[in-house]
Amino acid sequence: MDECRLQKRTEQGEMEAMTLEISTPALLFPAISLLFLSYTNRFLHLSALIRKLHHDWLEKGDCTARRQIDNLKSRLKLIRAMQFFGAVSLFLCVLAMLSVIAEWSLVAMVFFGIALLLMGLSLACLIREVAISGGALKIMLLAMEEKEKEG
Repeated sequence: MDECRLQKRTEQGEMEAMTLEISTPALLFPAISLLFLSYTNRFLHLSALIRKLHHDWLEKGDCTARRQIDNLKSRLKLIRAMQFFGAVSLFLCVLAMLSVIAEWSLVAMVFFGIALLLMGLSLACLIREVAISGGALKIMLLAMEEKEKEG
């Protein structure tokens, strides 16, 4: 009852059993928990930064702050996507584990496979967010260089 078995063909045409034990989907739980902590910290930090920049923009009308806010908005969208894909992945891992208990081998494998794909999407969003994270800093550095040239 603690594992599901499916038959698969090897390259030689022989039948071989594939197993999905209840502990396999459970392996994603610690990883997902740590990722959610990281995602939430990123989200909270960016939210606070956007509020500060928005306040500065309202007071000074600084176009640099506005460009930074636009960059940070796109990062927030990615973080929300990361959280969504990660949450659905975790939910599908739970469904996969329940399917293993119910001895629904194919359903368990499908749920777990989709969970892995969604976790991959969540990580792809993270990679994209990290890639554009330097954009706000570049905007600030360019503004500093422009002021130095003017002054």
